[in-house]
Amino acid sequence: MKRIILSNRDRIKNRIRAKVQGTEQRPRLTVFKSNKFTYAQIIDDNAGKTLVQANSSEMKDKKMDAAIGVGKEIAKAAKAKGITKVVFDRNGYKYTGRILALAEAAREAGLEF
Repeated sequence: MKRIILSNRDRIKNRIRAKVQGTEQRPRLTVFKSNKFTYAQIIDDNAGKTLVQANSSEMKDKKMDAAIGVGKEIAKAAKAKGITKVVFDRNGYKYTGRILALAEAAREAGLEF
């Protein structure tokens, strides 16, 4: 039998995803960060569809400023689609740095979570 070894982030991510689920009324805002870029999606888990997405790959800012830009951009696109309330999925990352900056920027731009 083959044993699957998960990283700490994957274990935390699985624990979070067991509790957080996006619905049509309150979709899930999930965040992913790579070494260079920050990505955000708003997902309806019941339908299995991505409703809105934003990323920092076209932005020429530093990482922190780009994360703030992604937060503002995702909130603006969500409001255009009529989404005001979401549940936040930090995707196993610590709630600090770019994740915190993105979340605060999305809140300031009008998303509720």
